[in-house]
Amino acid sequence: MDLRDYILALRKRWAVIVALTAIGGVLGFLYAQSLTPMYKASTKVYVSLNGGQTAGELVQGSTFVQNSIESFVQLASMPVVLQPVIDELDLDVSAGSLGRSVSASSPLNTFIIEISVTDPDPSRAAAVADAVGAQLAVKVGDLSSNAPDGEEAISLSTVSPAATPSYPFAPNKRVLLAAGVAAGFALGLAFALAAAALDTRVRTSADVAKLTRYPILGAVHWIRDGRRARTTVLDDPRSVRAEGFRRVQTNLQYLDTVHQLRSIVVTSATAHEGKTSTAINLALAAAEKGASVLLVDADLRRPAVADALHIESAAGLTTVLIGRATLDEVVQTWGRTNLHVLTTGEVPPNPSQLLDSDAMRDLIAAAAASYDLVVFDTPPVLPVVDASVVGRATDGVLMVIGLRQVRRQQVRAALESVEAVGARILGVVATGTRGAESPSSYGYDVGPLKQRRRGRHRPAAGTPVPPSAAGVGGEPTSAGRDVRTSDDGTAEATEAATPAAGGEHAPEAPAGDATTPAAEPAADQLVVDEHVVDEQVAVEQAPDERAPGERAPVEQAPDERAPDEQAPDEQSAPAPERPADGARTGKRPAKGASTGAENVVATS
Repeated sequence: MDLRDYILALRKRWAVIVALTAIGGVLGFLYAQSLTPMYKASTKVYVSLNGGQTAGELVQGSTFVQNSIESFVQLASMPVVLQPVIDELDLDVSAGSLGRSVSASSPLNTFIIEISVTDPDPSRAAAVADAVGAQLAVKVGDLSSNAPDGEEAISLSTVSPAATPSYPFAPNKRVLLAAGVAAGFALGLAFALAAAALDTRVRTSADVAKLTRYPILGAVHWIRDGRRARTTVLDDPRSVRAEGFRRVQTNLQYLDTVHQLRSIVVTSATAHEGKTSTAINLALAAAEKGASVLLVDADLRRPAVADALHIESAAGLTTVLIGRATLDEVVQTWGRTNLHVLTTGEVPPNPSQLLDSDAMRDLIAAAAASYDLVVFDTPPVLPVVDASVVGRATDGVLMVIGLRQVRRQQVRAALESVEAVGARILGVVATGTRGAESPSSYGYDVGPLKQRRRGRHRPAAGTPVPPSAAGVGGEPTSAGRDVRTSDDGTAEATEAATPAAGGEHAPEAPAGDATTPAAEPAADQLVVDEHVVDEQVAVEQAPDERAPGERAPVEQAPDERAPDEQAPDEQSAPAPERPADGARTGKRPAKGASTGAENVVATS
C-alpha cells in the first residue's frame, strides 16, 4: 500500500475513526468521574544543629545534619512515627495503610523536610500532616545523641504548617479525558488500516490496474434497476452507463488494427459480476453502428440471455451442436435487423463436452464468417472450464471484473486459468463504478423529463428571440404543442387538439429570424433536470385578413387561406418504441426524420 491507499482507507472508514475517538473520550471521562477525589496537604520542618562553638564544630555539625536528613525523610513514613499519630487522631487505619498516603522529601542542599499527606478528607489530610511533622521531631530527638551540655544535638521545628486544601489534586479529569480521546483515535486508525490491509476485494478501477497487465477497455457505471441494466444501450442510450459500453466496443474495434476481431468471449471470474449485461450491451453497441452482430448464449449451465431479452429459448446452441438444426434456422432477430441472438436451447447434461467439440468449433467459424461480430456469453471461469474452452476457438476473451464483488486472488486465478489453455485475453472491463469513479457526462445522462410548471410569462412585443429558441431549421415552436417523454428519455412534441388563434395555423418563420411580431403567446416552461425547455416561444401569427368590423370566431374558423396557399408542413414521426416480447422490431426513424421533438428547445 502506498500513501494514497492509506489516505483512501482512512477516508473510507472515517466514521469508525470518529466513533472510536468519541467512545474513548466518553470512557476517559467516565473513568475520571468514577475516581474518588483526593486532597493533598503539606507541612515543612526545619532541621537545625544544637551546639558548636567554633567554626570547625559548626562545619562538622552541618555535615552531620546533611547526611542525616535522608534518614529522617525515610523515618517519616515508618510505623514508629505513624502509630502515635493514629493514636493521637484516633484514626481507623493501620500504620502500613497510613504510610502509603504519607510521603516526605528534602530539596537538594537544604535543611528542610517537606511532609505531604493525601486523603479524601481535606481537613484530615492537613491534621495528619501536622501530626506527622510533630511526631517526627520527637522521634528524631529520641534517636539522636545529646550535646555535651545535655541538650539534643539535632532538633526539628515546623516552619510551614499544613493548610486545608480547597481543590482535589487527583484525579486530573482533563488528562484522563485527553488520554481517552487519544487512545480511541489511535484504535480507530489501527482498525482502518488493518481493515484496508486485510480487505482483498477489488473496489476501484485503480485496484484493477494493479492486478493485471492487460488494458482496462472501459468502466461501466452501476445502476439500481436490474432490468434496465441488461439493455441499457437501447433503453437508456444517453446515460453514462451506455457510453461506458460504447467505449468498450470502440476500444475493442481498434484493439487489433491488423486482424479484425470477429468472435469474442465475455466472461468473469465469479458469478454476479455483470458478464451477461456486458455481453448484451456490447452487442447492442456494435449493432447500432451498423455491424451485423450475433449474440450467442454459451452459458449452458445457467442461461440468462433469453430471459433478459424476453425471447424463446427452446431451440438454440445445443440444437445446432447435436445436429438437429442449422445455425440459420435457430438464430432469432432481436430489436434491429442487424442484431441476431442464438439462445442456449435445452440445457444438456454434458456442457463442457459440447463446447469442446468439433461441432462447436465449426459453429464458431461459420458464425464468424457470416457476421461482423460474434459475442459469446459464457459461464464464470473459476467454477467451470467452459469459458476457457470456448476462448481458445475465438479471437479473444474479455474479462469482466465486478467492483466490490470479486476478490484479488480470484481475479488472478481467473486470468491464469484462461492463459493456461492458450486463450488470448483482450482486456478487462470494470463494472459497477460509482460516484467519483464514474466518468463525467457531457449532456448524455439527462434522464426522463420532469414536468414541472414554473408559471407563465409573456415576452414583450418585439423582444428578440435567440436563434436557439427557434425550432430545427429556424422554425419556431407552435402554440398548440404538447411535450411528453419518449421511451428513451428524450422530449417529444405532439400536436394538441386546440388550433392556433383565429383558427389558422402559424406559418413557418424563415431560418435566422431574430425577432417576433407583436403577438404575445403564453410560454410554459418545462424543467429537464437543470435545463429549462421553453415550450411555447416566439410564435409568429399570420396577418389578420378579416374585413374591418368582423369579429373573430369563437369556434374553429374555416380555413381562409387562398386556394394556392399551402398549410405549413409539420411532419412528425412516432417515437422509437421498445420491441414487444418475443418479436422485437427495434427500428428507429431514418436519420434526419422528424420525431416531433424538433420544436422543443433546451437551454442551459
